[in-house]
Amino acid sequence: MRIQLLPSTFDAQGVANLEQRLTCFLIDDCVAIDAGSIAIALTNEQRSKVKDIIVTHPHLDHIASLPIFIDDLYPTLKQPMRIYATEEVIDLLERDVFNWNVYPRFSDLKNDYGPVMEYVPIPIGKPFSVAHLSVVAVPVNHIVPTVGLVVSDGQKSVAFSSDTAETEEFWKIVNEMKELNALLIEASFPDRMAKLAHVSRHFTPASLGQELKKLNHNGMDIMAVHIKPSYRDEIVAQLAALNIPKLSVMEPGKVYEW
Repeated sequence: MRIQLLPSTFDAQGVANLEQRLTCFLIDDCVAIDAGSIAIALTNEQRSKVKDIIVTHPHLDHIASLPIFIDDLYPTLKQPMRIYATEEVIDLLERDVFNWNVYPRFSDLKNDYGPVMEYVPIPIGKPFSVAHLSVVAVPVNHIVPTVGLVVSDGQKSVAFSSDTAETEEFWKIVNEMKELNALLIEASFPDRMAKLAHVSRHFTPASLGQELKKLNHNGMDIMAVHIKPSYRDEIVAQLAALNIPKLSVMEPGKVYEW
């Protein structure tokens, strides 16, 4: 399984840097988890392959360029772009984004080939298929309806926490996996901002370290993501100080393979 955290910030020469302002993970060049930077960071080849997007929750950094992505592809789509989300998140996307005020309601529109976007409601706690992948969604502890995900291609499995604070059901699902190759988990704020992290339901390195004690699997790669760019160096240093085996910071733009 190949996973890339798409970059979202670029220098004057167009080269991606490590500042992660938007969230979008690309799996095997064809399935996206969230869509923050999907319209600005895909290569042309990737753009032609992505037809399935899972939205974990409707915060702007996770959906910011989704409407632009579909708009860009609108005339060429020969099958609808499939947006996978819970019923609650679909309702929020329709109410707050694809509402004819912020952006057109693409689920109502067609091009010369037919519909350009369709929603696929996803179940909670039960496997569903997305392209060649099997996915399980589980609610996590954030300030809007949000799901974490466990994704498998039949050989390798990776868990995504999405945005969350202390949670329980996610770990139950993760610990029930026979084998887990990687965990991608958020660490948004430095320890000195624990109060803000608590109010906004995010982790600091310290709270993440405590949360990882709920994890029964050993030896997997644990990759910290969703690091606020203003505090990146501080958070990275605090994560390193935890001395947790195989815990590292995921690098935007780099392709990881399990």
